[in-house]
Amino acid sequence: MKKLLILTLCSGLLLTSCVSKKKYSELETKQKQTQDLLNTATVKLNSCLTDKAAADARALALQERLADMKKTNEDLIQSSKDLTMLTSKGATNLEKSLESLKEKDLKISRLQDALTKKDSVTLALVSSLKKEVGMNDQDITINVEKGVVFISLSDKVLFKSGSYNLSNRANEILGKVATVINSKPDFEALVEGHTDNVPFQSGVLIDNWDLSAKRATAVVRKLMELGANPAQLIAAGRSEFVPIVPNTTADNKSTNRRTKIYVLPKIDQFYDMIEKEMKTLEGGN
Repeated sequence: MKKLLILTLCSGLLLTSCVSKKKYSELETKQKQTQDLLNTATVKLNSCLTDKAAADARALALQERLADMKKTNEDLIQSSKDLTMLTSKGATNLEKSLESLKEKDLKISRLQDALTKKDSVTLALVSSLKKEVGMNDQDITINVEKGVVFISLSDKVLFKSGSYNLSNRANEILGKVATVINSKPDFEALVEGHTDNVPFQSGVLIDNWDLSAKRATAVVRKLMELGANPAQLIAAGRSEFVPIVPNTTADNKSTNRRTKIYVLPKIDQFYDMIEKEMKTLEGGN
């Protein structure tokens, strides 16, 4: 019996010892978890303190900036008060200047419209000449020079060498030119005679001036015979002094011997058109 009691007591003490170690382990685990939470909270607290310090620094900087802006605004308000009278006068002057600029812009626009209209007529004239005269002959050139349409005819097309008498072929070509001129009553035809630099004298002809002028007048007379209005025709001789290429070879000299027919709007009518536009503009104001 005594042995049984001792055995029972020992078993109770052993059981009690086992329970205490288990609780201790649990408490130790909880303590570790609590410590971890504390460490985490400490890290977060330090981070928050750092962020707060940065935010405080930004807030201070913003306050200083706001103070500067207020000061600047006050200065601007004061400057605005000081300049009120000058600003009012300046606004009036500026308004007048803007109105003047608008008027000038409108006038320029009108002039540009007139020039555009002229360019459109020029292109239409080139197309008409190319269609009527044709472009299959290398001795005939139709082009635009400084906004003016012209036909350039080699002397081989119109004249014999050293002569101002027109060839048979000239009737065909100049007849087509006369047709175009008649279709443009508001245009003029300026006929220019050009020679090379070889000295020339024959019969009544004294020099290349005479030859170039005689050739120009011969073309003008033929255009009249073919129906062109003489009031639209102008004859001019340029002699050897406006060459296309240097007179250094036979081919170059042949190139320089030519007759140019400029088909151009009457200058007075062109300026009348511009003047009309200007008067219309002034009337609109």
